[in-house]
Amino acid sequence: MTGATCPVSECRRHFEKLLAAEAITTPRFRHLTEEIFLLLEDIAWGRGGPDHLAALQSLGETLATQGPDATTMEAGRFLTDALNAHREVFVSHIETHNCATGDCVKLAPSPCQMACPAGLDIPSYVTLIGMGREAEAIRIIREDNPFPWVCGLVCTHPCEFVCVRGRIDKPIAIKDLKGYAAERAMSRMEYVNPPVPPSNGRKVCIVGAGPAGLTAAYYLRLKGYEVTVLEALPVAGGMMMVGIPRYRLPREVIDREVAMIEDMGVEIRLNTRLGKDVTIEELREQGYEAFLIAIGAHSSYKLMIPGEDDFPQVISAVDFLRHVALGERHAPGKRVAVIGGGNVAIDAARTCIRLGCESVTLLYRRTRSEMPAHEEEVRQAEEEGVQLQFLTIPVEIKGEGGRVTALHCLRAELGQPDASGRRRPIPVEGSDHHLEVDCVIAAIGQAIDAEGLEHLDRLAWSKRGTIKTKTATMETTQEGVFAAGDVVTGPATVIEAIGMGKVAAEAIDRYLQGLPQPQMPPVPVRRRRLPFLEVSASKKMRLERPRMAELNTDRRRITFQQVELGLSESQAREEALRCLRCDVCVRCGRCVEICRDRMKVDALKLGYLDREHRSETDFRVTSEKCIACGACAVNCPNDAMQMEDRDGTRVVSLCGTVLNRLKLEYCEECGNVLGPERYHDFVMKRMKDLASVVRGHRLCLECARKKAANSHADLVPPAGAGT
Repeated sequence: MTGATCPVSECRRHFEKLLAAEAITTPRFRHLTEEIFLLLEDIAWGRGGPDHLAALQSLGETLATQGPDATTMEAGRFLTDALNAHREVFVSHIETHNCATGDCVKLAPSPCQMACPAGLDIPSYVTLIGMGREAEAIRIIREDNPFPWVCGLVCTHPCEFVCVRGRIDKPIAIKDLKGYAAERAMSRMEYVNPPVPPSNGRKVCIVGAGPAGLTAAYYLRLKGYEVTVLEALPVAGGMMMVGIPRYRLPREVIDREVAMIEDMGVEIRLNTRLGKDVTIEELREQGYEAFLIAIGAHSSYKLMIPGEDDFPQVISAVDFLRHVALGERHAPGKRVAVIGGGNVAIDAARTCIRLGCESVTLLYRRTRSEMPAHEEEVRQAEEEGVQLQFLTIPVEIKGEGGRVTALHCLRAELGQPDASGRRRPIPVEGSDHHLEVDCVIAAIGQAIDAEGLEHLDRLAWSKRGTIKTKTATMETTQEGVFAAGDVVTGPATVIEAIGMGKVAAEAIDRYLQGLPQPQMPPVPVRRRRLPFLEVSASKKMRLERPRMAELNTDRRRITFQQVELGLSESQAREEALRCLRCDVCVRCGRCVEICRDRMKVDALKLGYLDREHRSETDFRVTSEKCIACGACAVNCPNDAMQMEDRDGTRVVSLCGTVLNRLKLEYCEECGNVLGPERYHDFVMKRMKDLASVVRGHRLCLECARKKAANSHADLVPPAGAGT
């Protein structure tokens, strides 16, 4: 079996071919082969249960050991070999109702769900929001992510970068919808924890109350473990609390979602540093059996230029943001230079504006297009007064009397790409210039502060100063110790940390139960398959991605009030209607091919289905040509394209988008449905023998044939004929 296809689907096809070729002729063993095929179909189509694997194993062994001929025995060995080599894949299909390869069509995951580091069932919760069922949407989100409100405000939304709606116009505002649902559910007191099982008496210790650590604590508590989280800071939340400014993520949002986790029985010990206030040995004596290191990346890289260590006004962005988050609200200087081009640099610059700095200049050694910061954050920074200076390389910090006075810089030009693929900035000779500043904030990267972990002497560390782990389980090289979050990846995102925390919780549970660990990363779980939201084709095309309402610029410059004000109810409902429901439609293009090549109608203008040859999409065109024959629906492998008769009309729809609605006609003789006029005319044109009989009448095929037969019987031979 190759890695390019799904083992489940490959097994199903193998046995389908055996049955079609009638290669197994003995009645008993042919019957067993048919049973195998049905069980494989169940698994490939999301109907499989835990008993399916045991049944397949037994049937495979029966064929392999008792088969009357080589073909039968080989079929049995093929199945048992597949089960042994790819058991995790079979189990994953049964437990998640997803096929990571998309080879099992009915279980093909949506691109947005596969792009989400935490594997959220995005189509389901977006649909629930469209139905006005926000509390249910939050329950589905929290099956994979305990921080929907946080992520609704600060997630980097990788899901939106692969959103298929973006091939038509703009991606669905997935992040904003999540934030809307969380705020709505919280304000209505409908944001509730799932039922928590009784304690199983086993204890797990987590070091770090950031997104990775708290996520692991949430899922471990749901498995019955007693969980204690150690946090060196005086507040919980990690970099969510001390790394993301309040104007992006209000503190009360973090406090409320952390409190939800504490309400489940998770203990958080603040101002407690591992290695200083408590050791692993002491914790083991207290009964803790497994440990998760999730300390984040709270240190910084230095600029490595002269003058950096000579003045107290040279500070790191991470330290600066942490001090502000913990209550220090004094301006670091009047004229501030922030060095860097990432989100942390933008956060530091915008924070300086709010603290009253007279001028804030962000220096970046490449161009705007190379900036790793999010485009929206850069736009908002400029609106608030941050000055951006590109192709600038700082080379020395100047000062006198113990205070910074200027930053010596060189202009740069972009040369050949470096190892990361980005064009390398090259200093321009003779371009020296000075920028008058009294404070320099360095934001060129974060690092891991490993203080307190020295006694974990069997941990393996990478060259970047991160802990080495197994990707599928977050296991470290030290027995019983796991790691997740920035301490593993280096500085990353909240949603990536949440995804790793969830994986770590599952692996810790397996470790404590003595179960084998998975050898591949988890596949996202399909939580629901909800009915479609019905919308007309014209509205589907007309709706646009909503523009997020923002606090006015004057207010933004003087307060830490939240900048993005959220979606309104009507905006959220309409945005959900824009979703193409890629959890059902697998974009195979079969409907277009059938309509265009087989029926010769060519009524479907769905250019977004073709990744390689981009063409226009217009759902409204279908109503002009469609004859409502239903060929597209009959041949759709996943019930995305549907046709139904209701209230005297025939409706053709694609995942709820009504492409055509035609009035039904009925047979004049028997009253059976003929279909719409267009379809009836289409059929009659292809049945010339009946056309003359039916002309002027509306008859079904059966009545038309009867009428034609009667007309032939009534014919009288001319006089003298046959004499």
